[in-house]
Amino acid sequence: MVDINKVTAAPSPDLLTPDNCAVLFVDHQPQMFFGTGSGDRIAIVNAAVGLAKAAKVFDVPVVLSTVAAESFSGPIMPQLQAVYPDAEIIDRTTMNAWEDTAFVEAVKATGRKKLVIAGLWTEVCVVLPTLSAIAQDYEVYVVTDASGGVSPKAHEHAIQRMIQGGAIPVTWLQVLLELQRDWARTETYGAVTDVVKEHGGAYGLGIVYAQAVIGAHAAG
Repeated sequence: MVDINKVTAAPSPDLLTPDNCAVLFVDHQPQMFFGTGSGDRIAIVNAAVGLAKAAKVFDVPVVLSTVAAESFSGPIMPQLQAVYPDAEIIDRTTMNAWEDTAFVEAVKATGRKKLVIAGLWTEVCVVLPTLSAIAQDYEVYVVTDASGGVSPKAHEHAIQRMIQGGAIPVTWLQVLLELQRDWARTETYGAVTDVVKEHGGAYGLGIVYAQAVIGAHAAG
């Protein structure tokens, strides 16, 4: 039963905020993209960069990681590097990033309990650290459109496995708008709409149209 006297206009503590989450990027590298077959790879690149820019707008801490960058998988994709040109990139030998001490220490250093994760491949380099982090009492949000697997079934089954393990599936745009949550937050309004216009597809074009026809401050 709902106690009407306790109902207030307040957000759920389950929502992502700039102060309670960190964003983890795992293995967005050329060799991993070569093997990705779950969806359009350009769309995955777009979503990953949109997510990175969302984190930057709200000053959310990020952890960037690669696997076997010099011996097999190649460097992190340049679009992510461009968003965070000075960030340390943690290279690993482990497929499970949560078995790499440097990676885990970097996550711990953020001080955040909600982890937003995206990576390649979903069924290996995303599912393994996700389940491992959940086992250590982190809340994990998996950005499904900024991740990809070797096939549609591999991607979908990995997402199902993570959901069953307690992870929450989200999209990059959902993360961006959840962090903003109020168009009256003028300090981030312009930057958020810029990200949407660049990476939000038809929604972004809609903002371009609205601002051109209605006015510069037309809401997203």
